[in-house]
Amino acid sequence: MQAASFKSWLARNAQLTRRQREQLLALLRPAVGLDRACATIEEARSPSSCPVCDGRRLHRHGHVRGVQRYRCCACGKTFSALTGTPLARLRHRSKWLDYLDGILEGQSVRKTADRLGVHRNTSFRWRHRFLHLAKEDRPAALAGIAEADELFLLESRKGSRKLDRLPRKRAGVASRRGINSEHVCVLVARDRTGATFDFITGRGAVTTAQLHRYLLPVLDRDVLLVTDSHPAYNAFARTTAISHEAVNLLAGERVRGAVHVQNVNAYHRRFRQWLARFNGVASRYLPNYLGWQWAVDGRRIESAEAMLRIALGRFNIER
Repeated sequence: MQAASFKSWLARNAQLTRRQREQLLALLRPAVGLDRACATIEEARSPSSCPVCDGRRLHRHGHVRGVQRYRCCACGKTFSALTGTPLARLRHRSKWLDYLDGILEGQSVRKTADRLGVHRNTSFRWRHRFLHLAKEDRPAALAGIAEADELFLLESRKGSRKLDRLPRKRAGVASRRGINSEHVCVLVARDRTGATFDFITGRGAVTTAQLHRYLLPVLDRDVLLVTDSHPAYNAFARTTAISHEAVNLLAGERVRGAVHVQNVNAYHRRFRQWLARFNGVASRYLPNYLGWQWAVDGRRIESAEAMLRIALGRFNIER
């Protein structure tokens, strides 16, 4: 549209009725959403080399659904800022930011699908594409006083076509009492500033070897590790020379000055309450949900644009 015609059209907008303005906004919303999404993508990932041959001479080569495409002068391959990311080849980019608003609000697959007018399978696939790299957005290390404790969830093979046990109904229980191989162990470590790491260590209780594998790399050497009286933690601290204090929860000891695990246990509680809205999730997707909870807990991610940058691997938020 020519500039003069556009100005004339804008001047007549004051004559629109309320219903007509609502219709106009609804018509413009997809285009505005696409522009916002493409601007965020270009800001987060601006290719400087070819992902195939690492060539540095690049030419602009048109656009693909609103995103700049490039052509490598060395090998002739074309690519965009989304090439090689979990979001490559996803459709409906105009709806991505609206979808991420639903992610930040913790909406279910079906509710988000109905709101955006996409199929529930599309909503589910988008969820795990957007969370694939988001779960890697973590602090550098835990410092000061760090608490560690395990969270146990009944293993779920929801969606699996092959089971080595009898199937359970939703909200089922283990075949025997106590912590056993039917439970998935989630090790959560959190310092007093809120920096958090979580690891899926496997089935059953955590072991000293697993603590060496997962916990040791994320602890500052001067950290004070506070745990319960599980013997694996005592052995871990002894062999690594890490300062360690334990509270005896079985004896009713909860707090001993600054020594407690209330911080990490409160995080466990919030995660369980938040996870309940999804009516059971498959254990193989637990890392994505843990990363999701880390993003929304305490409103660490404030906008859909910030969530999109993290989904593209741009971790530029200091913890």
